[in-house]
Parts: sequence; C-alpha cells; structure tokens
Amino acid sequence: MTAPVVLITGALTGIGRATAIAFAKEGARLVVAGRRGDAGNALVAELRELGVEAEFVRADVRHEEDVRILIDRAVDRFGRLDVAVNNAGTEGTPGPILEQSAETYAATFDTNVLGTLLSMKHELRVMQPQGSGVIVNISSTMGSKAAPNASLYTGSKHAVEGMTKSAALEAAAYGVRVNAVAPGPVETGMLNRFAGTAERKAGMLANLPLKRAGTPEEVAQAIVFVASEKASFITGQIIGVDGGRTAA
Repeated sequence: MTAPVVLITGALTGIGRATAIAFAKEGARLVVAGRRGDAGNALVAELRELGVEAEFVRADVRHEEDVRILIDRAVDRFGRLDVAVNNAGTEGTPGPILEQSAETYAATFDTNVLGTLLSMKHELRVMQPQGSGVIVNISSTMGSKAAPNASLYTGSKHAVEGMTKSAALEAAAYGVRVNAVAPGPVETGMLNRFAGTAERKAGMLANLPLKRAGTPEEVAQAIVFVASEKASFITGQIIGVDGGRTAA
C-alpha cells in the first residue's frame, strides 16, 4: 500500500510538530507548512531521519495565494493529497471585549477562521476529483464552551467547528471526510501565553477532571486516529481531547 500524503499547517511547534512526527512514525509522506524557514527545514531534516519523505513549504494561511501554492506544491511533489491537518492558529490578544478592536479581531479571525476556510477550499479542490481524502481541523474546548477575556478566540473556534460541519456535509458527496479535534489545555507555548502567569495556569489545570495539561503527543495520536481508516465512518464530528473539561 502506498504511504499516504499528509499536509500539516502550523507544523513547526506544539501540536503541529507533534502531529508531523506521529504521522512520520506511521510512514506517511509529509508536507509541513509554516512561516519560519529555519524551523521548517530543521523539522524536515528530523522527519527524514525517521525514514520518510518530507518537504517544507513556507506559507501564511491568511493569504490565499500562499495556500494555493502550498497545496499545488504538495500535489506536484507527491501526486495527490490524502490527509490535511489545518493546525495553524493563534490565541490573538486576550482581554475584555471593551478592549478589543477591528485590528485585534482581524489578527485572530484572519488566521483561525479565514486560514481554515482557505485551507479547506484548496484541499477540497484536490480531494474532490480524487474522490477521497480526510481533513482534520484543529479547534479547542472553546469551540463549544467559553471563558472570560477570550471572546475573539472563543468566537473563532466556534466558527471553525461550524465550518467543519458544513464542509463535511458537502464533502461526503465525493468521499471526503471532514472532522475537527478540539484540545483542552495542552503543554504548549500558546497555553503559557494565554495563561499569562504560572499561578493562573495552575488554577486552570486544577479545574480539569484529570488535573493536568495534555501533551502535544496525546493530541497528535487523536489526529492520526481520526485521519485513519479506523475512523472511516466518522465525519462532521468534533472530537474532544480535553482531560474531561467539556464533560460538565
């Protein structure tokens, strides 16, 4: 069986990086995307050491031309696109609604919402004529719940989940599955930035049923599963990987 071709945006740190490594260990051929060439090339070298084909493409998902070129480069390199993980995202500028502006809105929504939309548009452009493929968007527990001082991030992830469900209904007609994985607090730079202080972070984790942050590797394993044939009857779903946060 030919190794699947997997594309990951926001692949250079955190969950994206862990996902690239997890797919490499499964033998996938990889295209990893991000905005920093040095980190991208270092990741590709690491992936190739695991024995797989890999390529880095510099891309900013806020810009449609970047996304179009990214998808075309993946297809030019490997001839197809089997799995796309739309992981590029930002926490934006946390704070009360009274402090938000059109600029802070755009800084969050352009990456989290527009970036996901443009990525799915061009991924489905390839997957539709193939008659196969899987898209996994990355949401958050804030795609279904909320938190104070996080209105823009919460709104953006609600939008990601809505787009995921609509895209799944459209794509099912040509054999493509679309789901989202929604992590809770995960030990990443984004969590530390969002928490702001060690004390606030400890308080956030104390309220989780499992009493700890997840790891990027734990989320990556869920993404690999959702993208696999083991999940072949799952589409239009939001898969929580959140230590129990959304159970209550």
